Amino acid sequence: MSLTAGIVGLPNVGKSTLFNAITQAGAESANYPFCTIDPNVGIVEVPDKRLNILTEFVKPKKTIPTAFEFTDIAGIVKGASKGEGLGNQFLSHIRQVDAICHVVRCFQDENVTHVSGKIDPIDDIEIINLELILADLESVNKRYERVQKLARQKDKEAVQELQVIEKVKEALEDEKPVRSLEFTDEQTKIVNQLQLLTTKPVLYAANVSEDEITHPEKNEFVQKVKDFASGEKAEVIVVCAKIEAEIAELDQEEKEMFLEELGIEESGLDQLIKASYDLLGFATYFTAGEQEVRAWTFREGMKAPQAAGIIHTDFERGFIRAETVSYDDLVAAGSMAKARENGRVRLEGKEYFVQDGDVIHFRFNV
Repeated sequence: MSLTAGIVGLPNVGKSTLFNAITQAGAESANYPFCTIDPNVGIVEVPDKRLNILTEFVKPKKTIPTAFEFTDIAGIVKGASKGEGLGNQFLSHIRQVDAICHVVRCFQDENVTHVSGKIDPIDDIEIINLELILADLESVNKRYERVQKLARQKDKEAVQELQVIEKVKEALEDEKPVRSLEFTDEQTKIVNQLQLLTTKPVLYAANVSEDEITHPEKNEFVQKVKDFASGEKAEVIVVCAKIEAEIAELDQEEKEMFLEELGIEESGLDQLIKASYDLLGFATYFTAGEQEVRAWTFREGMKAPQAAGIIHTDFERGFIRAETVSYDDLVAAGSMAKARENGRVRLEGKEYFVQDGDVIHFRFNV
């Protein structure tokens, strides 16, 4: 399951520095043959301490974490929706991602000029938001005219779609992103077909200086971004792109020592990966055997056969049962054999909803 978050931001906010850190810290592409690595795509492992514990339990020949893609989206300036700068490239790339990671400059540096001549993170956010809204409005207006004609002819589907489009159009004209609206399940299907940019979930990465990373609460710009994001029910991750670039060049032991010296529990990049993963409603289940212990990404709400299909289509087609134990129960038992003795290993059928942390052995027959 290849999933992508697009990194966006104005020039000189630290977007490229952060992306370069992601690329340097990237997972080995050999483990992920299903992913095409383009120059602007970086694949990173999703940090998960549970995988390390399972590896200690099972002692497999290899351990494979699940992965996540970040795409470096072309820079944006005012007028991008009309093709200014690299606007067309920006819009085409952002249509292809699942979520948006918006890097916002929250640091002062006389040596790094800001495109607007001043540091104002909310203004920066609103520039990009407005360009996405204007691009969506253009798409919706074109669709509106066609659907309106069909609705006048009493076409039932067109009448339903027109109601949704009018709601979306009104929000966009008020400069509100479509993700801020609420829809019924049926309306959501119509909205998804419109493929609008402002439906994509957003995560803000507040980029601070090296001096401020340990006390971001003292940074007034970070607080402004958090206040803005709370209105959108969006999450804010505080990062220092410069530090992340340095960390990315270290091995795991050196990285841990470096973070400890800084007084930071977890790198900004690890926080960013996890937050992007959660933003899209993803979770992780595990398979564990002598050959390998592996983490698999699935979408929350998936039933066992669909989750099995992530490994191979044959697993879904010939699904019989899922032999399942929760990670917590397995750790508490101390071994798979003990978990079985304690009655913690369950046989789940086709209607079972897979849970985050499940350790599963799929039984199938094709």
